Amino acid sequence: MIMVSTAIRRAVAKKLRANTTPHERMLWRALKELPVDGTHFRRQTPIGPYVVDFFCPAKRLIIELDGGHHNDDETAARDNERQLWLEQQGYRVIRFWNPATETQPTTIDCHPTPPLIA
Repeated sequence: MIMVSTAIRRAVAKKLRANTTPHERMLWRALKELPVDGTHFRRQTPIGPYVVDFFCPAKRLIIELDGGHHNDDETAARDNERQLWLEQQGYRVIRFWNPATETQPTTIDCHPTPPLIA
């Protein structure tokens, strides 16, 4: 794993926030409407060597949206490595396919996460 400086990760996160996908915008709107009971989310947040799509600090919960390119074997392997690292740090990671946000973002279903190799 290549470690990247904090300044670079913050710059990448800022750029990602400025260039969100339509699916990210839909889910972000839904997350902002949640009651404020410890469910405050941040978007495109640097955590360790990664920038995660959505992060709830109080719950240590990460939500990732995956587009079609996540079906690629190489990308899926990187996703698995990333998820394993985040879970080892004590975060819970939930992944959704992008199309799941198109109908009802507040009731989207998780897609199964491939088993991680320890």
